[in-house]
Amino acid sequence: MTTQSALDATAQDLLFRDARTANTFTDEPVSEETAHAIYDLIKWAPTAMNTQPLRIVYVRSPEARARLVEHMSPGNKAKTATAPLVAILAADVDFHEHLPRTFPHFPGAKDVFADREQRVESARFNGALQVGYFIVGVRAHGLAAGPMAGFDKAALEKEFFPEGGHEVLAVVNIGRPGPDAWYARNPRLDLHEAVTTV
Repeated sequence: MTTQSALDATAQDLLFRDARTANTFTDEPVSEETAHAIYDLIKWAPTAMNTQPLRIVYVRSPEARARLVEHMSPGNKAKTATAPLVAILAADVDFHEHLPRTFPHFPGAKDVFADREQRVESARFNGALQVGYFIVGVRAHGLAAGPMAGFDKAALEKEFFPEGGHEVLAVVNIGRPGPDAWYARNPRLDLHEAVTTV
């Protein structure tokens, strides 16, 4: 039996208490090695039936960045244009094709998701879980994340997933926080407002 130990307070601060959503970034690049390491860390986090629907498009080239910025909401255009790295996070609605390999102890796993409507719902839910893991993974690598939902979803899907079968869930700017990167810290609900024990 493996004994799990808790993260110390410093690590908890890095991932949660001191972490903030960045709105400006320095021009220090985010290496391909770091971008890949983020995925190689977060891929171990759980999804239902190990479905792993998250697909990541790292936007690096000026041409691809211009295509992305065009479809962002006005308030997100400038920061997306200047962030060192941007990730488009999408859910693959045909994730079930991989289940014979990723959930091998249940031979009928793929057939459970034969109904497309059910499959899309599962892809959205588990993809959203993985978006959360991705943000924490960015922070775990000493970087700031700027997750956004302000974009033209249909246009981004057509632009970056022209073959179909993917639903864009979020766009995340990534890098070292720049000057005036943070807005004032917003309040959080207290324990008694959010937690009930029965």
